[in-house]
Amino acid sequence: MVMQPVNLTIKKSPIDIPVALLCGGKGTRLREETEFRPKPMINVGDRPIIWHIMKTYSYYGFRNFMLCLGYKGNMLREYFLNYDWNHNDVLLELGTKQVTKLNNGHSEEDWRLWLVDTGQETMTGGRLKRLAPYLDQMGSDIFLATYGDGVCDLNIADVLDYHYSHGKLATITAVRPASRFGELMIEDNMVSFFKEKPQTTEGWINGGYFVLSRKVLDLIESDDTIFEAQPLKTLAALGELAVYRHDGFWQCMDTYRELELLNNLYESGKARWKVW
Repeated sequence: MVMQPVNLTIKKSPIDIPVALLCGGKGTRLREETEFRPKPMINVGDRPIIWHIMKTYSYYGFRNFMLCLGYKGNMLREYFLNYDWNHNDVLLELGTKQVTKLNNGHSEEDWRLWLVDTGQETMTGGRLKRLAPYLDQMGSDIFLATYGDGVCDLNIADVLDYHYSHGKLATITAVRPASRFGELMIEDNMVSFFKEKPQTTEGWINGGYFVLSRKVLDLIESDDTIFEAQPLKTLAALGELAVYRHDGFWQCMDTYRELELLNNLYESGKARWKVW
């Protein structure tokens, strides 16, 4: 496959770049919680983990969020639809049902959310592909993407600058936790090979924070396409998958033990991902 190089000379402000959030999976390894709610809606502290992820992006100036909904997606819709109601002091006049805010609101008032039904059984690549018409509406040739279950203290502005600097179609963030994830073979700050879930050798794994050219969606064939499989492998084979190495804090929430870890960190004031 031959792909034309993308022109990355015109940099955009973060406020004009959408962030795709993969929120549709069933989270079967955390069934104790996901039987009742989608994984992104599981609380860390007093807010859902998806809120923590969005707050990190927002801290670096990103305001446009495209949520790829699937399993129990109505719960995410209801949470954000009622966000003002639940996070402000209000005066409710029962007769007229008029609601008046009694305080200065919240710092998320400038967020813009696309709540997109991407299907119950759609794979990660298919979910991103379904965002294509909304990316076109924004007129953005670049977008960011991540999963709805991992937090970190990554400097996202630095990752975006790095992406612009190398001119490749995609940037993947590499992190260094345990060995049960897809491993990245790295040579000269380029991904030379992408292997899903081996035993690690160097210890670098896919941290799930991406910067992507709109052209990457052309590598996704259908709803059944797993983004971490053929699309990333193809990008690596073409020399179009650059890597940003993050040595700081990163933690996913795949198991109940990891959920407890995140809550313990948050409650003890050691939530290193809380940069806002």
